[in-house]
Amino acid sequence: MMIIRLFFTFALIGLLSIGGGYAILPQIHHQVVQRNAWLTPEEFTDLIAISQMTPGPISLNASTFVGTKLAGIPGAIAATLGCVAPSFVLVILLAYLYGKYKKMDMVQGALSGLRPAVVGMIAAASVTVFILALFGDASPSFAALSYKAVALVVACFAALRIFKANPILVIGGAGVVSILWHYLGPILSK
Repeated sequence: MMIIRLFFTFALIGLLSIGGGYAILPQIHHQVVQRNAWLTPEEFTDLIAISQMTPGPISLNASTFVGTKLAGIPGAIAATLGCVAPSFVLVILLAYLYGKYKKMDMVQGALSGLRPAVVGMIAAASVTVFILALFGDASPSFAALSYKAVALVVACFAALRIFKANPILVIGGAGVVSILWHYLGPILSK
């Protein structure tokens, strides 16, 4: 039963994932954390980090992660196939239609309207991830703010934007710093 639920949940996510990438994160969050309670908000943040670090599209990595967590290898296969199937069918259909009707003004108008919507979806996902990273599942307030997370966000932003560091090295460095904080923090605070 869980395998069927995984397939159809991720098929719905795959069907509604206009824009792909980060634009799909609010839909994954809604289905996996809020609606089905398969992951906690902290696990969802970890899911994003893992999906970002591993090769491949974030939605595919996320579906495989959730499927594996809930039902092992069969769950991973079901969730991954569910995520991919709608896109596969729609891309074939849209490629045919776009090739046939791409010069029509109505088609160009629809594409122009979709671009800002995708930007809005990416912005919403970014805000959700930002709040989860800095406050966890607590209500955003100064008391709940993780100063270590703020320092890491600022350092990573500076490394990427100012020093033009390699994103893979920044992700790896952030992971090393987090591990050190986790294990050395209690020792140093004594």
